[in-house]
Amino acid sequence: MLSELPIHTPLPVTDMERAKRFYAEKLGLVPEAELPDGVFYRCGAGTRFLLFPSQGASTGTHTQMTWNTHDIEAEVAALQVRGVVFEEYNTPELKTVNGVATIAESKGAWFKDSEGNLLALGQFD
Repeated sequence: MLSELPIHTPLPVTDMERAKRFYAEKLGLVPEAELPDGVFYRCGAGTRFLLFPSQGASTGTHTQMTWNTHDIEAEVAALQVRGVVFEEYNTPELKTVNGVATIAESKGAWFKDSEGNLLALGQFD
């Protein structure tokens, strides 16, 4: 059954070298495996994502991947020191303060990678 299989998130990349630099320098991630059809990164227990070469550009209009954290403010601050720029929203549905939005019992923060993929941090406790 699918519920027992591991999953990974694929993210499109138009410039693999630029993307690998972003994920190393800005996010501090090291590739788990580099294959001809993409680069895998492992995060947390049993999860990973794939950067794959694509001519199709990301729209960046929806969250494509979220890291779950218990201290979103600390994670945002640490990433900002590394040069990550967080999106700021001010709409009737969503308002960020210093890059972080509170949504009911949850918090979220969004940023784009070098390829335009919209990534997020989420705090759900």
